[in-house]
Amino acid sequence: MPPETLTPASETERTQRINAVIRFAGDSGDGMQLAGTQFTDTSAVAGNDVATLPDYPAEIRAPAGTVAGVSGFQINFASENIYTPGDIVHALIAMNPAAFKAHIHDVEPGGYVIVNETEFSKTNLKKAGYPLIEGTRDHVNPLDDPELNAQYKIVRVPITKLNQEVLKESGLNPKGVNRCRNMWALGLVYWLFERPLDTTIKNLKQTFEVRKKMPEVAEANIRALRAGYDFGETAELFPVTYRVPQASIKPGKYRKITGNEALAMGLVTAGQLSKKDVIYCSYPITPASDILHYLAPQKHYGVKTFQAEDEIAACCAAIGASFAGQLAVTGTSGPGLALKGEAMGLAVMTELPLVVVNVQRGGPSTGLPTKTEQSDLLQAMFGRNGDCPMVVIAPQSPADCFTSAIEACRIAMQHMVPVLLLTDGYLANGSEPWPVPQASDFAPIEISHPKPRAAEQSDKAPDAESDFHPYTRDDNHARPWMLPGTVGGEHRLGGLEKQNGTGNVSYDPQNHQDMVRLRAEKVQKVADALPDLEVNGDAEGDLLVLGWGGPYGSITTAVNAARAEGKSVSSAQLRYLNPMPKNLGDVLKRFKKILIPELNDGQLRLLIRGKYLADARGLNKVQGKPFLVEEVEQAIELMLNGEWGDAEALWPESGQVLGAR
Repeated sequence: MPPETLTPASETERTQRINAVIRFAGDSGDGMQLAGTQFTDTSAVAGNDVATLPDYPAEIRAPAGTVAGVSGFQINFASENIYTPGDIVHALIAMNPAAFKAHIHDVEPGGYVIVNETEFSKTNLKKAGYPLIEGTRDHVNPLDDPELNAQYKIVRVPITKLNQEVLKESGLNPKGVNRCRNMWALGLVYWLFERPLDTTIKNLKQTFEVRKKMPEVAEANIRALRAGYDFGETAELFPVTYRVPQASIKPGKYRKITGNEALAMGLVTAGQLSKKDVIYCSYPITPASDILHYLAPQKHYGVKTFQAEDEIAACCAAIGASFAGQLAVTGTSGPGLALKGEAMGLAVMTELPLVVVNVQRGGPSTGLPTKTEQSDLLQAMFGRNGDCPMVVIAPQSPADCFTSAIEACRIAMQHMVPVLLLTDGYLANGSEPWPVPQASDFAPIEISHPKPRAAEQSDKAPDAESDFHPYTRDDNHARPWMLPGTVGGEHRLGGLEKQNGTGNVSYDPQNHQDMVRLRAEKVQKVADALPDLEVNGDAEGDLLVLGWGGPYGSITTAVNAARAEGKSVSSAQLRYLNPMPKNLGDVLKRFKKILIPELNDGQLRLLIRGKYLADARGLNKVQGKPFLVEEVEQAIELMLNGEWGDAEALWPESGQVLGAR
């Protein structure tokens, strides 16, 4: 929908949009994440739907002024339902030359580019890697490029200088003054997009006056915020401002939530629903560490957090907590999941409930610690020695991490299996509005612990063998969860193969085959409790776009757009990856072609082809970035037109090459 011009003013024309995409970019110490978060909070309070994409360097303090050290935060806010943080940027705020260089080509033609002109010095141009002007010692200044000025609305604002002038009487030292630049820039952007200042002012007072007892810092930031806003009002540099009306959202209580926050809340909720203490054992690793941070203060909900010395110890400690009868969780990212592999096998062998959270990131090895990827699916399925199946679940959005965490805990405890919960960096750090649920919305997680007859036999000899058999099974093949210390419930657990029923160590070949089969069947029995796979669109047709995890938003947006054009295309999202929904095979048969977009080199495609013999094609991207809607749209077009071969598909608009397999 093109922007609709509202009542023009004498100096500034006001334009209404259904959505706007803004990106704050600067050094990792410039406060871009804070500025973006504040803009997101303000837009959510104003009634917009929002979706965000934080992007920051892997280094704690990357080299200042370099492209490698650029930190960015993108927000898409809209007057309608949105599923992604946006493909193209309508307004870029670049705090230095490196930020300008890193992000300028993501801005739409004619879009605003607000630059902190003060920082475009010779030194910073050199750090950003701009070349020397031939025959001089000066570096090329991109702000003087006539082609860029013709393509974008580049607005030069000496933010650093103006901020220093406003705060020269603040009492802060120069470093403290410069830390307020992000608020000055935020105030200017608030004016440009007609956002109120109240939410941010309240937050600044709460943070610095109340919690940190630093009223002078709160006052300085508020003055900088208002100064940026007033500058936009009076400088007459912007011929157009933008208004994004409220979205039509179902009435209720909402809050902005990230995937890691939602997941932590889901674990706490599962503890309350099961009447179990949550024992979260973890080793810090990006981008999963925030889960530990969010859970640590929740002691009043019976949450206990344990920061182990390494990933192996964290997983083993969680298994011990599970043996003790508590809700045991361990969290990590891809490299840590590799280290947990042997201990996860122990959880499979002992058939104890355990939830393992893997917030996927770019790999292999240390890889891209702060970037997103979906390359751990085959590791989750097969990355343990022996035939060692686990339940695998993948949420589809930041808010869905809440529901998925509860579901993972419910399956683990009721089916006595370890469950792997696969999120990713995009879901973990991204945010969206979340309708706050009521406690009554969730069914209790019913758990029973056996009480052997021997416990009632007072005349039983103290050293008599217990008649409790730890590997007897119910209809789901789940074994009983016996609490240690229960009289008559003594039993053996360990990594050696067990005799079916008794739990005695067994090296019998046939018993081993039976136990391997039983453990696999137990995981597959979980499918009986899973809902059928739902299809977005027609139940049959020319093309099904099948996804899992973070690409849900891009897939849904692209498929909805294609359907609006009358194309025979539908989509489906796999939350349950092992076992898969029982009707998945039937769904696949109803479509002529299948497209699977993944942020890996085709891992789900491999599983679908192997299990269902379906000629699925893959749209694969491993750049540390989520899919653009445009990329999925073009893949849909190629599939429907029969132009999808075994070569590579070129996306000329973005300059990216994606593997078409």
